[in-house]
Amino acid sequence: MKNYIITALAFAGILMSCNSSDKTTTTIEETSEADTTINQIDKNLKPIDSNDALIATALMAAPEASRANCKVIGYNLAGEFVTLKEGNNEFIVLADDPNKEGFSAACYHKDLEPFMARGRTLKAEGKKHQEIFDIREAEVKAGKLNIPTGATLHIYYGKNVLYNPKTSKVDGAKLRYVVYMPYATSASTGLPEAPAASNHPWIMNPGTHRAHIMISPLADDGM
Repeated sequence: MKNYIITALAFAGILMSCNSSDKTTTTIEETSEADTTINQIDKNLKPIDSNDALIATALMAAPEASRANCKVIGYNLAGEFVTLKEGNNEFIVLADDPNKEGFSAACYHKDLEPFMARGRTLKAEGKKHQEIFDIREAEVKAGKLNIPTGATLHIYYGKNVLYNPKTSKVDGAKLRYVVYMPYATSASTGLPEAPAASNHPWIMNPGTHRAHIMISPLADDGM
């Protein structure tokens, strides 16, 4: 009887050893597969470390059908504000500034360029946000600057600065849309002055030169 019990216990031990070995092997295999997938994803993402990369990622802010003929401007890797790519359609694209944290590129109608350029000039002079707002407000009222009603601005932005060279997509970046409606208000448009929910249109800076319809992306992952 004693021998039978010893034999049974030994057999059970062998089974437990096999099961444990199988689980360990399975866990190792699963972990290895997961690591491989992560490594493959990481290998697809590269830093934006050339002017060509600056152009490619900036163009993601523009409508796909218009990207080939967009003019691209912005800071190159040497820190110079230049024309990175010539274009001949209705859009101008402002590339991400490689010296700033995160990623932000913008595409806007060419008729907005005087307004945008004025903002860049005032900022280069050391003016702060509210000063720039007030100066351009006065200049629009005086007829020195013009913001066409209905002109659009597309902003492609995110907190990451790696991109996929095959697709030109920046990791985690999203699009936010603006439609300029100078001096429009909630009463004149029927839009709220704050978003009812993510991806819902609302009016920002109502009653000013910079009044615009804002459409932000759906929120996820804390973006």
